[in-house]
Amino acid sequence: MMSKRVGILTAGGDSPGLNAAIRGVGKSAQGHYGMQMIGFQGGFRGLMENRSTRLDGNILSGILTRGGTILGTSRDKPHRMLVDGIMQDMTETIVKNYHKNQLDVLICLGGGGTQKNALHLKQQGLNIITLPKTIDNDVARTDTTFGFDTALGIATEAIDRLHSTAHSHHRIIVVEIMGHRAGWLALGAGIAGGADVILLPEIPYDIDHVAEAIRQRVKHGKPFSIVAVAEGARSLEQAALIQAAEARRLNAIDKKEQKKAKKQLKSLEAHHSGIHTVQLSEQLELLTGLESRVTILGHVQRGGAPSAADRLLATRLGSACADLIAAETYGVMVASEGEHAVAVPLEEVAGRKKLVPLDHPWIISAKRVGTSLGD
Repeated sequence: MMSKRVGILTAGGDSPGLNAAIRGVGKSAQGHYGMQMIGFQGGFRGLMENRSTRLDGNILSGILTRGGTILGTSRDKPHRMLVDGIMQDMTETIVKNYHKNQLDVLICLGGGGTQKNALHLKQQGLNIITLPKTIDNDVARTDTTFGFDTALGIATEAIDRLHSTAHSHHRIIVVEIMGHRAGWLALGAGIAGGADVILLPEIPYDIDHVAEAIRQRVKHGKPFSIVAVAEGARSLEQAALIQAAEARRLNAIDKKEQKKAKKQLKSLEAHHSGIHTVQLSEQLELLTGLESRVTILGHVQRGGAPSAADRLLATRLGSACADLIAAETYGVMVASEGEHAVAVPLEEVAGRKKLVPLDHPWIISAKRVGTSLGD
């Protein structure tokens, strides 16, 4: 029986734990099953350009603790890729290179966008398996994604450090944490870091309620506050505007009108994300009379060595991926379910986001310890 040839790539934003996952897949596939590993550099673009490298034991050795990805990454989509200055569908080229390399399966490590792109390639007849990566923890059908725990620790430490400045200067510190659609990171870090206000995309906030929570703290002898805000958090007014734009898109009667509505929605969301946190800080300063400062954590949340929990999760899912390859179980994502790894059909993952439920235990705990969620 010929050994299987396994292709692997990382796509989307970089995240702690990617190298641990590559190592988990590679060492299990090679050492336990005698498979051959081929890494494609730069995500789906690397597969399209056929830029590959053999992942032998020497390359996989020593990468467990490293941040980022040894394969490099990109946000290119197979069906929408800029080539020679023109946006093109390169799916056919990718399929050809898959067969040219005599691959038995392609492993795609990534977040929500990667899951959709992987499903697209599965629909072209390729054998695909994915692993869930993102610091946002918003991939559907998995308990957690690797990268989240590391980012949670970084954001929590940042809030810890900002407490002393807020306290010393009697200021409001507004800390922007990653999360466009899902507030897992802001919620977890806000609770763990003892933020006084946590604002999430899932719960549109009333600015007057936020200001009142801060004024009550001043009244009780605490003239400073930490506001942890997800980058996708919205006020009631902003949420209403975006919801109306989304309704126009969904109710568009033809493609032209739908395209126009989609463009308007994107423009509205882009404008919101560009100025929201600064506006929030200015409003709170005006309403409370306290000096307010903004700290945007940005890409620092993605960087550095993965935490022990992320190394363990990535290794566990990577090892389970090798088992699925050996069993020829394709068209699935390797999900975390408790202490087990389970195969979930890509159709149940792609195009879906795991948002924070309003009755989630973290939400309930935050409210019980007196944290304002702005609602």
